[in-house]
Amino acid sequence: MEARLTDAIRASHDGQEAADILRSCVHCGFCTATCPTYQLLGDELDGPRGRIYLIKQVLEGDTPTASTQLHLDRCLTCRACETTCPSGVQFGRLLDIGRRVVDEQVARPFTQRIFRSLLATGLTGPLFAPALRVARTLGLQPPRVGPGQWPTRTHARKMLLLSGCVQPAMAPNINAATARVLDALGIQVHVATGSGCCGAIRHHLTQQQGALADVRRNIDAWWPHVEAGVEAIMINASGCSTMVSEYGHLLRDDPAYAHKALRISALARDLSELLPQHAESLAAITRHAGATRVAYHAPCSLQHGLKVRGLVEKLLMGMGAQLLPVAEGHLCCGSAGTYTLLQPQISRKLGQSKVRALMAPRPDVILSANIGCLAQIAKGADVPVQHWIEWVDARITDRG
Repeated sequence: MEARLTDAIRASHDGQEAADILRSCVHCGFCTATCPTYQLLGDELDGPRGRIYLIKQVLEGDTPTASTQLHLDRCLTCRACETTCPSGVQFGRLLDIGRRVVDEQVARPFTQRIFRSLLATGLTGPLFAPALRVARTLGLQPPRVGPGQWPTRTHARKMLLLSGCVQPAMAPNINAATARVLDALGIQVHVATGSGCCGAIRHHLTQQQGALADVRRNIDAWWPHVEAGVEAIMINASGCSTMVSEYGHLLRDDPAYAHKALRISALARDLSELLPQHAESLAAITRHAGATRVAYHAPCSLQHGLKVRGLVEKLLMGMGAQLLPVAEGHLCCGSAGTYTLLQPQISRKLGQSKVRALMAPRPDVILSANIGCLAQIAKGADVPVQHWIEWVDARITDRG
């Protein structure tokens, strides 16, 4: 697809990248078959191909409207279209560019601006955890399992763990379970002081400078550990893993951080990538309490963003899980970060469809790999919903 970008756009790095991405698209339409919003709404402009045309028109100088903005807002950024595309179109990166350009030209209503600003600061700030505790006390949010004990043993192998923002407040046991399982494998986990949100929340709200500030803060917090020889930066929320893998790209034009950002992205490992490498060791210390009927939901950020497929499933089966078939496993659950709050009707319908598919084979437990997916699925499931590392942690015998 050829594009005649405006001179100003073409001269920028974003414009050059957008032109390359647009050139790779042959508008075949295969992507529409796996786009959740197109399948739900049936509107060409709410599918990848239609959104690509909208972005192309804006980059060529057409004036965007509130309707343009809405169609781009409705995208989940699930990137299922990238998995489907035979031409390798990097739709996620094109969407980021398109959203930024449109938001620069289309002023959002005052209430939208306030709400989006509150999401960006509230979800990533220090007040989120106490606010959530109050909500749970009042019965507005279901209680979660406490974090349990953090391991105290020391090991020669050391890794950093992204502390995150929403996950430690909503499900504190996930980080602790991660540390316990890695401890059983002889790996010591540290959480670097000063690290926090990966930047994805602000990034997807098109608050670019705020997102880059989050990225630089994490790099600053991690860098002394990197220089000391830490083996990897471990991330147990696949949405965050996808974001950290992009640090090198996001800061490619920053002379002070470009090299460091590339190094951080190279060290970043999603737990779903690393732990299956230790499948035999985990199987050896598993308490075989009989097979558990497990329905596993692979988050979009894992299977479409990081292109990691089948590894967790194989690990779970090796530890005694009876992995159940789940229909339409490639489709998004509708969580997508802040999407549940910004596009609640679409999100709810997608969530209901996902829960029906996961519950159909009658599982004992539903497992996933991202905090947003866990929260979304738990709204409608009538069986326990856990991060898969919590399930693994409960089945191993090595507690030190």
